[in-house]
Amino acid sequence: MNYVIETNQVSKIYDGVVPVKAVDEVDLNIENGEFTAIVGPSGSGKTTLLNMVGGLDRPTSGSIKVNGQELAGMSENDMIDFRLKHIGFVFQSYNLIPVLTAKENTEFIMLMQNIDRATRNERVEKLLTEVGLEDKMNSRPSQLSGGQQQRVAVARALASKPDFVLADEPTANLDSKSTENLLDIMARLNKEEGVTFVFSTHDQRVIDRARRVVTLVDGKISSDERR
Repeated sequence: MNYVIETNQVSKIYDGVVPVKAVDEVDLNIENGEFTAIVGPSGSGKTTLLNMVGGLDRPTSGSIKVNGQELAGMSENDMIDFRLKHIGFVFQSYNLIPVLTAKENTEFIMLMQNIDRATRNERVEKLLTEVGLEDKMNSRPSQLSGGQQQRVAVARALASKPDFVLADEPTANLDSKSTENLLDIMARLNKEEGVTFVFSTHDQRVIDRARRVVTLVDGKISSDERR
């Protein structure tokens, strides 16, 4: 099976007076081209799991592989480079750079990858057009609505041609119309370009669109439903 993500007995324990096991021996494999929602109540471990899969946090125990490559043992610099080349992120807070335009925010990762200007321009224009922002390329985040900012974040996540996109509560700050527009875009990119999406969400609108729903309760997978 061609898995883009493989987790084996992954756990995350946060130390304290009473240690907290945020993720508890999770086995989860994601195939290329999936449109998967990881759901569960607040504190269930879904964001922690997503952060570990994305290399933003390290598991206490267990194994995580991305396209067959083990993340454990990578230095911080190697991990940064790996994320840059292989993983796209969409956060609920957008994380756009305020002084940069939509175009500049979208191409930022490609600049870090030393991609030439002509290729950057072509890909940025294509992506921003795909997400319906062809007329907002020179607008800064403060000039964009929340839904428009999140669409820039999606374009930025795809700009580096990642193996998959991790979206952590991407609709949390959006109204219903913006949410539906964003989900339409992601679903189309998934279907037409084969982009793999993995969501962490409690938004029923996202859950309804997912073709696989993995439910976490107290850090453990309680159900795994394919549709």
